[in-house]
Amino acid sequence: MTTAQLAAQSPAQALAPIHTLNLDGVSLRYRDTGGAGLPVLLSHGIGGSLELWNRQFEHPRPGLRLVAWDMPSHGLSSSAPDDTHCEGIAHQGLRLLQALEMGPAVLVGNSLGGMVSLRMAAQAPQQVRGLLLAACASLGREVMLPFRLMSLPGLGELMTRPGPMAVKQQVASIVRKPESIPPEVLAAIERNVMRPGGDKHFLALLRTVTGFTGHRVSAFQRSLDILRSFQGPVTFVHGEDDAVLQAAHSRQAHALVPGSELVLLPGCGHTPQLEAAPAFQRALEALCQRVQASAR
Repeated sequence: MTTAQLAAQSPAQALAPIHTLNLDGVSLRYRDTGGAGLPVLLSHGIGGSLELWNRQFEHPRPGLRLVAWDMPSHGLSSSAPDDTHCEGIAHQGLRLLQALEMGPAVLVGNSLGGMVSLRMAAQAPQQVRGLLLAACASLGREVMLPFRLMSLPGLGELMTRPGPMAVKQQVASIVRKPESIPPEVLAAIERNVMRPGGDKHFLALLRTVTGFTGHRVSAFQRSLDILRSFQGPVTFVHGEDDAVLQAAHSRQAHALVPGSELVLLPGCGHTPQLEAAPAFQRALEALCQRVQASAR
């Protein structure tokens, strides 16, 4: 049975509906539980898509409005101006919040999505009530060797060439246990890898953040500066077996942010919302409770 056939039998069809919104020529795809609850925007990592948040939509907590989106040039969203920089992607995320009338929201980001969430908080602090940063990119210098090699001209183009090997490499990087990936999510990963032009965008975006020696100093210093000035509750979540970014980055950032929470997950890789969904959900709900308590 093919991945697509397995995906057709998956429980994803029972999740909240997926919509597409056109904002001045930029088409953004998103999943939305709707309702009047506390708004929560879920942002995936580089090369990802909203399906990586499917587990959070299986049993959404009442009182929360969950929205997961395909960032520009990811998943099935279109390209957007300046979408090879996190600042440009953050701008589109804020436009999405405004268009959906979500009001001040909790931002949840995995990997590059965490960096985008931080840039959103810097661009419009009044629109952000709390941050959950899961294996967040740009909190330290170190990054896995394959990403550093991809920053090199020629070699990066070879390493990201679409095909079955690229799919296997992505799966191996985002989780410690590939069998933990549901069929519909695996199908989305394959689709994302094979997206026309996706490899070129992946490299362009990666290279704005990462060089051969690791994350660019300007990128992680900016992220840490944003965290120091952010006024709302913050939670860091990190798998202890993350192959992409060291859990030490989240430990160090936690130490910089008074009152922040740190959740370390043994046996978990780079995508805790997928690989350790129950623990991740508890961390998210605890953060949302802190956000709501701070507003009283």
